Amino acid sequence: MARRNRKIVVDLEGLLDKSRDELVAIWMASFASKPPRGLSQAFLARLVAYDLQADARGGISPRLEKRLLSMAAGETPKPAAPKLKPGAQLMRTWNGVTHRVDVVEEGYRYKEETYASLSAIARMITGTHWSGPRFFGLITRKKAA
Repeated sequence: MARRNRKIVVDLEGLLDKSRDELVAIWMASFASKPPRGLSQAFLARLVAYDLQADARGGISPRLEKRLLSMAAGETPKPAAPKLKPGAQLMRTWNGVTHRVDVVEEGYRYKEETYASLSAIARMITGTHWSGPRFFGLITRKKAA
């Protein structure tokens, strides 16, 4: 994505108090183009605030940028693994041993330890790199491809 002048300093809290013309000027300085037609003043302020915050934190990740560009080109994105709520349990039998993982607020609990990702647990179980969601059957190979 074409990025723009990153030296714009704006009071985020004051954006909602700015006039539409002021918001359009910030947008133009940021994107070097006019904002999309039909945006309300409040929505324009929120978009500008989001973009400025994203830039301040390093922008969007290359992975997200690639996904957004492919979606804009009409490609169907790969399905993401379903979101699991705390209290859910995942079970998988591997080499004759059944492994149980509990979904908790902090991540995933396996054998008295909490992990941030299912992939880390799949690696512990198998000794090799696996997609955690795929290992536990949340997505299939067909969906992942």
